[in-house]
Amino acid sequence: MNHPIHFVSLGPGDPELITLKGLKTLQKADIIYCPATQGKHGIISRATDILKAIEVDESLIHPFILPMSKERTDALNAYNELFLDAQAEYLKGKQIVIVAEGDAGFYSSIQYVYDKFEEAGIPVDRIAGIPAFIAAGALAGIHIVKQEEQINVIPGTASFDELSAKIENGMIIVIMKLPGCQEAIHTCIRQYADKAVFHYFENVGTGKEYYTTDIATIHSKDFPYFSLLIIQPR
Repeated sequence: MNHPIHFVSLGPGDPELITLKGLKTLQKADIIYCPATQGKHGIISRATDILKAIEVDESLIHPFILPMSKERTDALNAYNELFLDAQAEYLKGKQIVIVAEGDAGFYSSIQYVYDKFEEAGIPVDRIAGIPAFIAAGALAGIHIVKQEEQINVIPGTASFDELSAKIENGMIIVIMKLPGCQEAIHTCIRQYADKAVFHYFENVGTGKEYYTTDIATIHSKDFPYFSLLIIQPR
């Protein structure tokens, strides 16, 4: 086989933010592997919702369940099963697409599967997508970075000391997936509300998207998984 396995980035949630290249690749697929989680009332998959919205043939969509846990063993096992299944279908000559929300190369755990295909000598092709924080900037109507400003994009594991040092240095900060550093963020807001603007977002690119800079409102929030914060100097 000399055709690649395609990793298509779906963007943050709005089906219209998929690139034209990504859409064309999806339209040529024989099988589309799609991440999902097991909820209380059944399988939940934002990626599947996006694919349905762009009228992908539902018979081509193969969800794979990813456990939502900080302990990564079960998730890695799920990715290994995905690799073995996709590899078997690829060797039959099928056009394989594996999708990821946001950008497949930006804080995306799908990298584990991508790396396994490379190790197996199977060609891969990754199609870029729009990260959630870029869509968030458009939603808020803000210029995230201007001229010679510096930006630091970090995961939601930051400590108060880390955030404090970056704010003191006048750096623009993007924090992805906030639940893991909720207390650090609240402490930071209390200390730096007069020095920085805190742009808070939830579920960007979906029907539930939400944006505020109101400090009291942000303090009242229990941050969901799909939340992010952009901190800019005043």
